[in-house]
Amino acid sequence: MPKKEVPVSHLQHFLPPGTGDAVLAYLHQYKVHLTVAKERKSILGDYRHRTHHTNHRISVNGNLNKYAFLITLLHEIAHLLTFEQYGRSVQAHGREWKMIFSGLLKQFVESKVFPADIEYELLQSLHNPAASSCAEEGLLRVLRNYDENNGGLQLVEQLAPGSLFRIKDGRVFKKGEKLRKRFKCTEVATGKVYLFSPVYEAKSVQQLM
Repeated sequence: MPKKEVPVSHLQHFLPPGTGDAVLAYLHQYKVHLTVAKERKSILGDYRHRTHHTNHRISVNGNLNKYAFLITLLHEIAHLLTFEQYGRSVQAHGREWKMIFSGLLKQFVESKVFPADIEYELLQSLHNPAASSCAEEGLLRVLRNYDENNGGLQLVEQLAPGSLFRIKDGRVFKKGEKLRKRFKCTEVATGKVYLFSPVYEAKSVQQLM
């Protein structure tokens, strides 16, 4: 996926007001090569540790709103700090990473850079942050409120029962009943049943059946 390196002087354009200096301090200290990627379907950000020949490398999707961009960037910086402290001897999203990521989030939450709804959701997860913000359903819901353009996407939980929706790979599903935490949905073309997270993003389509 094409990427572009971000001049540090322009990083503020991707971040909430008042957060640039604190983020730049980490990037400068560890000589991070930061790039902004076009939308990637499976990940929001990525980290590659330094080697004898390369610096630390972080990439973040450029289509994220400023608050999602900051949280994703802090997620990747936490990987960097975990590597610097523990090397490769710990799990990627293990106890050590959780502790470091939680500390980073707390630093920015205490600086009051997040709106109240995002701050509330972050405070709920500080003790045990998830490996991806996509796994934090409450956080994902409120972050969507700050998207400038969601491309007509809706959360599966927002779709009417029995309605049809299309996912990113083009497949169409019919929304069914909720089983505990996920919705039972049937693929129109094959009749196969899949379980969808309530905060999975999809596009409503006209009835085909």
